[in-house]
Amino acid sequence: MALKDRVRSARVLVVGDVMLDRYWFGDVERISPEAPVPVAKINKTDERAGGAANVARNIVSLGGQAKLLSVIGADEAGNSLERLLLAAGVETGFHRDPDISTTVKLRVLARQQQLLRIDFEDLPGYEILAAKLDEFKTSLLDTDVVILSDYGKGTLTHVQDMIQIARAAGKPVLVDPKGDEYQAYRGATLLTPNRSEFRQVAGAWKGDAELAEKAQALRQQLDLTALLVTRSEEGMTLFKEGEVVHKPTQAREVFDVSGAGDTVIATLGLMLAAGLDLPEAMDWSNKAAGIVVAKLGTAVASAEELF
Repeated sequence: MALKDRVRSARVLVVGDVMLDRYWFGDVERISPEAPVPVAKINKTDERAGGAANVARNIVSLGGQAKLLSVIGADEAGNSLERLLLAAGVETGFHRDPDISTTVKLRVLARQQQLLRIDFEDLPGYEILAAKLDEFKTSLLDTDVVILSDYGKGTLTHVQDMIQIARAAGKPVLVDPKGDEYQAYRGATLLTPNRSEFRQVAGAWKGDAELAEKAQALRQQLDLTALLVTRSEEGMTLFKEGEVVHKPTQAREVFDVSGAGDTVIATLGLMLAAGLDLPEAMDWSNKAAGIVVAKLGTAVASAEELF
């Protein structure tokens, strides 16, 4: 069967922190008389699904099937986010917590430059998270690969339970980690930290040999099958038992790196679900990342662009 057809039948369950990325585009022609700040006259607005929602959107854009589990507020931003995802073809399993606001990142831009970012966010309640764990168990029956997308907003409080449940069900678990406490991700199939996130956890290194040493030590310590370090302009490096695979970057032009990590893990998960091995899946992830960094804002790669 052709890869495109295998991708179409691949099913990925995405769990993690979702957010609504709002963009206000305008012109700045004067400084405010009230304070020494630019006055932006807004002439266009845009909304996009961010965080774990962007991971799910990438999977569907590439031709796969994605179900997304997360917690949002019972508010207008949550409605907008759900509407965007349903229009994109993502199956949503949202638990609404009336006590929190849906995470929103509002960016004000003028002449393609970001002037200001305003964040709205709250941590979800414990009972809501426990209810989500039950849906996670039932959703596993109808999935090939699990992606846990951690943005540190509290949705993955039970991440260790999810990893154990998924592994017991025989499902590979890919994690996009956050923070410097990686013990919570013990037993995952694959972790995908970027260069600065990995440095935060493992410390600095001089040269590829020391990087490999630190990566393999962390992989063994956390009982991971593999560790993938994305290294911006240096490409990405996969560390497995007795094997290191490096892919140089494929970006022709780097315009905006926001959301590139979402594209990497989405493509990896989708290609593994389609039956490829890790180094092959990594090849496709590298290509997809090269496509999205040439676009502005939280973007996705399409099947047409990738294949």
